[in-house]
Amino acid sequence: MRISDMHWQQVEEYLKHDDRAIIPLGSTEQHAYLSLSTDSILADRVANEAAAPLGVVVFPVLGYGITPNFRAYPGTINISVTTYMQIITELIDGLYSHGFRRILIVNGHGGNTPAQAAADEWLGTHSEARLKWHNWWAAPQVWAKVQATDPVASHASWMENFPWTRLPNVIQSDQQKPMVDFAGLRLPPSNIRLLLGDGNFGGYYQRSDADMQAIWDVAITETRTLLKEPW
Repeated sequence: MRISDMHWQQVEEYLKHDDRAIIPLGSTEQHAYLSLSTDSILADRVANEAAAPLGVVVFPVLGYGITPNFRAYPGTINISVTTYMQIITELIDGLYSHGFRRILIVNGHGGNTPAQAAADEWLGTHSEARLKWHNWWAAPQVWAKVQATDPVASHASWMENFPWTRLPNVIQSDQQKPMVDFAGLRLPPSNIRLLLGDGNFGGYYQRSDADMQAIWDVAITETRTLLKEPW
């Protein structure tokens, strides 16, 4: 249930019988030939599809994240670690102030994970609250399904290429790109762009829609379980 489709009185009524909420986290960064909003699109969709049959409130996706390595790619927007951790803390504070006590953060961007420490720190001073941080693409069941489908999977490769992250009239390569030397990602952004080229870390650019739907189904089930199981 999207908070964008509710007015404040409906939220007040919701909180009389449920105190769960989801915050999806994404980013705006290069994803080779996929949307710059890939991480945001996926986190938002996972959160909403998982929550829909349970009627859990989903807040708007935070569409900017921590992505310093890709600053040389036009369209990529980086938020500093310090600022991002403060944003996450204030978002959780805001939910808590209204009565939300069980909060699931559905993260769609690996660069955002330092903010999990901020969430843990916040939780340490709010003992009556419950908070789960869920990197949906790296969760055990999803990652096992990805590896079983094709172990050569990475940023901006086939594993992020869903029908809803593709762009119209953009043709995907049918080649398998060699995996990047990850030691090279410790270079300045301009050098990283030279190293990566189009931005794919390695692997095929696209797999069948059937393969992707199978992974997606696992992602929704795994995320929904986090909402249903004991907190």
